[in-house]
Amino acid sequence: MLAKIKNYFLTGILVTAPVVITFWIVISLVKLFDRLVTPIIPYYLNPNVYLPRDVPGLGLIILVVFLIVIGSLTANFFGSWILKKTDLLIEKIPFIKVFYKTIKQIFETILKTNSEAFREAVLVEYPRKGLWVIGFTTGEVQGEIKKKLRGKLINVFIPTTPNPTSGFLLMVPNNQIKKLDVSVDDAIKTIVSAGIIKLESRQKKNS
Repeated sequence: MLAKIKNYFLTGILVTAPVVITFWIVISLVKLFDRLVTPIIPYYLNPNVYLPRDVPGLGLIILVVFLIVIGSLTANFFGSWILKKTDLLIEKIPFIKVFYKTIKQIFETILKTNSEAFREAVLVEYPRKGLWVIGFTTGEVQGEIKKKLRGKLINVFIPTTPNPTSGFLLMVPNNQIKKLDVSVDDAIKTIVSAGIIKLESRQKKNS
């Protein structure tokens, strides 16, 4: 009887936990954007002032619309001119310009449609022979490092478990990388779950 109750309890956790955690993350993000964006809205334009209760997700909706408008404005000649002038102004400010240029370059590299960043999951032998980690290629090594080192080297980001947003960079010879026939999303799931979620090849998943 106790064994059955235990099994029912574990099954209940397995069924409800993913749903509860997913909704908790979504609701937390919506509330975060509401707290950050809603106070910026002018009083006379804020619908929460006129309605009997606050509109959930208003901050997120306004942020998305704002980003779309900014994107459309910078796509034309006048918007591009303003963007260039803004870049020149920020790059003249000591200390701040270092962070600005670095963050801008990272986003430009990741968001470019033809970017190689985080497009491929690979296996790398690390930290010693016989041990392997999952990584993501971010492009070929270029610049000063390529001049100093011989052969084709690939930048590989090695994420940590269970937080894949942190990690470290390895510059690995191309012939020492084993490419995986898996999607980046599936590889991240395996890393976050500490290997609990089995990593299947694209071919096997589609068959």
